[in-house]
Amino acid sequence: MLRLLLTLAVGLLAFFLSAQTDSLPPDPTPDLSEQRLEDLLQDAEEESDFDLNTIFEDLAIYRENPINLNTASEEDLRDLGLLSDVQISNLLNYREQLGGFIAIYELQAIPGLDLETIRRILPFVGLRKEVDDFQASFKEMFTTGDNELYMRWNRILEQQRGFTPLPERPDSTPYLGDPNQLYLRYRHTYSNRLSYGFTAEKDRGEEFFRGSNKKGFDYYSAHVFLKDYNRTVKAVALGDYSANFGQGLILFTGFGYGKSTLVTSVRRGGRPLRQYTSVNEANFLRGAATTLKLSDQLEFTALISQRNRDGNLLIINDSIDIELQGSFTEFSSLQLSGLHRTASEIEDRNTIGYFTTGGSLKWQANKGHVAFNGIHHRLDKALTLAPRIYNRYYFQGDQLTNLSLDYSYRWRNLTFFGETAASDNSAIATINGLLTTLDQKVNLAIVHRAYPRDFQALLGNPFGETTGGRNENGLYFGIEVFPSKHWIINAYYDAWQHPWLRSTVDAPSTGHEYRLRLTYFLKRKLDVYVELRDETKEVNVRLLDNQIDAVLPQRRLQMRLHCAYQINKALEYRSRIDWGTTDNPVNNKQSGFAIYQDLLYSPIGFPLSFTSRIALFDTDGYQVRFYNYENGLLYNFRIPAYYNQGSRFYLNLRYKGIRNMTIEARYARLFWANSATIGSGLESTGQPTRTELAAQIKIKF
Repeated sequence: MLRLLLTLAVGLLAFFLSAQTDSLPPDPTPDLSEQRLEDLLQDAEEESDFDLNTIFEDLAIYRENPINLNTASEEDLRDLGLLSDVQISNLLNYREQLGGFIAIYELQAIPGLDLETIRRILPFVGLRKEVDDFQASFKEMFTTGDNELYMRWNRILEQQRGFTPLPERPDSTPYLGDPNQLYLRYRHTYSNRLSYGFTAEKDRGEEFFRGSNKKGFDYYSAHVFLKDYNRTVKAVALGDYSANFGQGLILFTGFGYGKSTLVTSVRRGGRPLRQYTSVNEANFLRGAATTLKLSDQLEFTALISQRNRDGNLLIINDSIDIELQGSFTEFSSLQLSGLHRTASEIEDRNTIGYFTTGGSLKWQANKGHVAFNGIHHRLDKALTLAPRIYNRYYFQGDQLTNLSLDYSYRWRNLTFFGETAASDNSAIATINGLLTTLDQKVNLAIVHRAYPRDFQALLGNPFGETTGGRNENGLYFGIEVFPSKHWIINAYYDAWQHPWLRSTVDAPSTGHEYRLRLTYFLKRKLDVYVELRDETKEVNVRLLDNQIDAVLPQRRLQMRLHCAYQINKALEYRSRIDWGTTDNPVNNKQSGFAIYQDLLYSPIGFPLSFTSRIALFDTDGYQVRFYNYENGLLYNFRIPAYYNQGSRFYLNLRYKGIRNMTIEARYARLFWANSATIGSGLESTGQPTRTELAAQIKIKF
C-alpha cells in the first residue's frame, strides 16, 4: 500500500508540475502557530487529547475582512495570534506617538517588528477606512453574510480491541457503538462581528441514533456571538462560549499557549468573551454573557453558565439503587475526555450539575488598564477526593469563589502586566511580568509567578510549567534578537520549584529549562532553523532495591534542524531532523531520532492540491518522543508523538473544482517495528500498524 501511494504521489506531482496554472491560495495555517502547538504538547507530561482544530479558522475571516491597524485594539491584535506581546506593545506605542499609520510600509519602522512577521500578518491587516458598520441592523447581519457547512468522517481500519466481541458474550463488544467518527458543523458569519451555528460530533465507539444517543450525535453545541454591535454593546454570547479574565489565574477557558518559540509571548489576554465552536466537551461555558462599554474608559463583563459535566459518583451506601441519581451527594472527579463508548463511561455522563457566574469591571486608558474580576462556582454534588498526600490542598466541596485584580501599563518602551488572585480559603496567587524593547533589534520578556500549594481555581489556566495555577513558583526570561536582515535568535530560560508534592512526584521538586533557536529566512523562499532545548527537572525514579520511588533530577536534551523551501509558487518542500536523549542518575540513558520529508502542493488555477509526509523514527521509548505538526483536512490537524521504532506516512488530497465546495480525503498509516500492537487496552489494534481514513466536505454559501 505504501509503495502504491508513493507511486501515486510521484505521478501526481509530475503531472501537476507540468500544469503551472494557479488559482486559490492555500488556506492560512501559519508555520509559527504550528510550532507553538508542538510546544504545547511537548511541555505536557503525559499524552492527552487536545482539540485545537478551530484556532486557525478566524484567520480566514480576517483575510476577507482585514483588521484596520489605525483602529484595532490590543485585544484585536492579540486575537490574530501572529504577533508577540512585545510587538503588539510597540505597534500601539508607534501609533499613539505618530497619530496613526499613513502607509502599510510604516510597519518596518516599528522596533522589534521583523520582515518575516510583517509578511506573515499582511494578509490579515490593512489601513482601509471602513464604513461605520454600527449602522448595520441585527436582522441584516443575521440574514446576510457567509455560511459554511462541514461534514467529516474518519475511522481506523484495524479492528481495535474495543470493537472485538467479548469471549463471554459473543453478541456484544466493550464499545457499544461503531468505529466511525462523525462530525457536522454549520457556521454563519457577518464580517467578524456576528457568528452563529452549531457543532455535532460522534466519537469512535459511541452509539448513533440508538442506545444512549437516540437523538443522534453524542455531543451537540450551539452558539450565537455578536461583537461590536454598537458603541455600548461590545459583545453578547448566547449558548456555548469561552471566557477569560486577566492572566488566567481564576478564569481562562480559551486556548492559552505556554512556553514556545515565540519567546516574548507570555501574556494571557484578548477579548474576555469568544464564540465556542470546538468539540472539546469540557472546556467551555454554556449560558449567556455580555460585555458593555459603560463610558469611554469603563467596561463591564458579566457571565452566567449552567451545564452538566461528566463525573465519577461515589456510592455512600451500597444498598442505594445505582439508578437513583438523586441519592448520590458526592463525586470523586470530573471527567475531561468527553468519551461515552462503554457502559461505565455512559454511566458517568452528565452526572454533575455545574453552575458558574462572574463578572469583570475594567478601567481602560491609552496606556493600560486595571480590572477587578470575580467568579463563583457551584456544584450540585460535593467533590470528595480520595485521600492522598499530594492532593491535600486541592479544592473539595460544592462551592468556590475567586477574586482577582489584573493590570497592564505601557510607559515608553516598557509594558508591565500582571494579576493577583485569591480563593475563598484565603490563598493568594500572583503573576507579574515586564515586556520591553532594549534596542531596535532586541526584545525582552520577564515573568515571575507565585502559585501557592493551596490556591484553588476550577477554571484557571495561567502561564507556567504546569497547568492549574497552583503549587509552583518560577522566573522566566525570554529574549528575541534580530542581528541582521535574514536572521532571528530566540532564547528563553525558565526556573521553577514545586513547594509541595505532585501526583507524579513524591516530594517537593525543582526544575529549569533553556532553549535556543537560530533562524535564517529568505522572503517567501527559504526558512531554516536549528534549535537546542535542555530541560532538567526532578521526577519519580524507581530504584531496583527499594519499593519506594526516589525523586531525582532527569534531563531531557533535544536538538532539531528544520528546513522549508518554496520550490515555486505551487510547491513547497520541508524536511526536519530531531535528535534527543533522556537521562537520570539511576536508569540507562535513552536516546533516539526522528526525520521527516514533506511535500505541499497548492497550485493556482488547478483544483487539486495535496500534502504528504514520510517519517522515520527510532527511539528507546516514550521518554524520548518528538511532537510534529501534521497537515490534515481543512482546520483539522494532528500533532502526534513520534517514538519507538517505525515509520509514518500520510497523504491529504483537496479538490476545489466545484464552486463553493471543497472535498478532501486523508490517508495516514503508523507502523511500529518493535511492537506487536499499537495502542493499549481497548484502543489496541492487535497489529503493529494503525491506518486512518478520513474525508470531509465543506460547502460555502
